[in-house]
Amino acid sequence: MSRPYYIFSNGRIKRKENTVYIENENGDKKAIPVEDIDTIHLYGEVDLNTKLLNFLSQQNKTVHVYNYYGFYAGSFMPRDRNVSGELTVRQVEHYLDPERRFFMAFSFVEGAMFHMLRNLREYKDTAGFQDKIKDELANASETKTINELMGCEGRARDAYYQAFNVILKDGFSIEKREKRPPSNPVNALISFANSMIYSTVLSEIYHTQLNPTISYLHEPRERRYSLSLDIAEIFKPLIADPIIFKLVNNNMISFEDFEEDVGCYYMNESGRKKFLKEFDQKLTTTIKHRKLKRNVSYRTLVRLECYKLIKHFIGDELYVPFKAWW
Repeated sequence: MSRPYYIFSNGRIKRKENTVYIENENGDKKAIPVEDIDTIHLYGEVDLNTKLLNFLSQQNKTVHVYNYYGFYAGSFMPRDRNVSGELTVRQVEHYLDPERRFFMAFSFVEGAMFHMLRNLREYKDTAGFQDKIKDELANASETKTINELMGCEGRARDAYYQAFNVILKDGFSIEKREKRPPSNPVNALISFANSMIYSTVLSEIYHTQLNPTISYLHEPRERRYSLSLDIAEIFKPLIADPIIFKLVNNNMISFEDFEEDVGCYYMNESGRKKFLKEFDQKLTTTIKHRKLKRNVSYRTLVRLECYKLIKHFIGDELYVPFKAWW
């Protein structure tokens, strides 16, 4: 079974016959059969050439690149093989129609808030934060514009992140959510986790006929796969945040796993490896799907969400965001 590969070392990657050949700056070498690779995530300073990129494109493999601080920077996406002009037209139609766009945007917000509340119910002394999120969910259902909806979502998420101060132990706290740059270890951990959800969603979108640049909650922009941001709203609290709680509260991660650079906190290599180990385990963990009545992995849940969107766009089935009831 193919799996993601995370490259932390500086060095170079090239094609060698039917393998991806990795050589780091210390001279260590490793050959990985291409069929074993699902996605490559590059964290180190890595040289690669067009021969490798052509090979990865032929094999339908994606590469995600992260900056010095470990945050998502961009992707190499092979040429679209599943592109559907009809579906793209349907996606655009749903964006251009205010009512249909708002329905999609509200669905993503509803799914996100559901999983925020689900997480908080697992912890004591979070009732007040839950009430604020419930209030904003009710307010969201009364809004008329995307900006008003995003305002409700933003206030709900502010309350949710304030609850982290109740949930997290060992001195980990967050005064407010700050992304550019992350101002403390908790913000750095959230940003890194969200980057991984975003790139995972993008990889799953690529394997479908969806156009990742057409979105509904987030405004489409040049050089941004904004549909990934939309879908990620549902899965950040479902997949990423429980990992954060586990790492901190089980003493699996410490302040030594973070660095500070001119007021910007980021996870160092040891911290990233600890998170990614848990992240991979989470994505491969299976749960019983209520509708399908079979076990599926968390990664498969993301792919299934993409298929549900396709069914909605072509008029087969009304979209309902995934909600984990277990």
